[in-house]
Amino acid sequence: PDRKQPSESPMPVYSMTGYASAQHGTSAEGTQTPAAAHRLGLEIRSVNSRFLDLTLRLPDELRALEPQLRTLLTTRLKRGKVELRAAIESEGGGALPTPSPQLLQRLNGLQDSVQAWLPQAAPLSVADALRLCANANASTDQDWSSIAPQLAEQALDELIAAREREGQRLATMLQDRVAQLRALAGRATPLVPRLVEQQRQRFMERWKDAMALADGAVAPEAAQDRALTEATAFAIRIDVAEEITRLQSHLDEIERLLEKGGEIGKRLDFLIQELHREANTLGSKSAALDLTHISVDMKVLIEQMREQVQNIE
Repeated sequence: PDRKQPSESPMPVYSMTGYASAQHGTSAEGTQTPAAAHRLGLEIRSVNSRFLDLTLRLPDELRALEPQLRTLLTTRLKRGKVELRAAIESEGGGALPTPSPQLLQRLNGLQDSVQAWLPQAAPLSVADALRLCANANASTDQDWSSIAPQLAEQALDELIAAREREGQRLATMLQDRVAQLRALAGRATPLVPRLVEQQRQRFMERWKDAMALADGAVAPEAAQDRALTEATAFAIRIDVAEEITRLQSHLDEIERLLEKGGEIGKRLDFLIQELHREANTLGSKSAALDLTHISVDMKVLIEQMREQVQNIE
């Protein structure tokens, strides 16, 4: 006997926009000076993109971990322009560094070597010397090979949670716009038969007027047939039932994708294009001001949906 396939479990809708950060402090073993304390700060930010575009900005101490961090990101993220930035800083309570004589002597020697080859090079300022000394003090023999990936995992968890919250907000907004489009489609549906009947009455009145003016010169049956033929052609020309049916079908698929969740951004973008096509056709067939207004209102809602769909993974 046939077995019923289990239904797919719904997944969250994820936005591609998010931000998260994490920090970790450590001290070099056996040291008591404040300069021995270091802090690793890591942040991840993402915005929308057609594909997954990764940028990693790491200090030299973490450069060897780039492949591992890149694999971590590509495993859990599918779309978005993502930047991971890390920095190792010395925790000195905000105080200015006190350069050692040996470090200053080294800087002076390096400056002399540079100016020997580049006489026009500007000499180091006090601010330059302090900055270079701070960077030198920030260098540490601390092994970050296990700490940095754990920190990245923590920040990535927060980023995904933030993207899920934003995705849920976008899904709610899209569902609201879908409901409004259904309401507009419901208003448009009964307008066409009413317009057809009104136009048929006008053609018949024109036929009667023509009969009165012709005074028997034109066969009544032929004139009536022509009037009814014109009315039928008008009805076919303004019939939007097919467009309304397709629009409703696209709205059904959008709701299904929002309930399913997961990687739905590209499919939603395609459906938004199809909705816009149907709304345009509806407007081009419009034979009454009410239908024109409905078409314009639909296109406004669809454009709002298009802007938000660009942010969905």
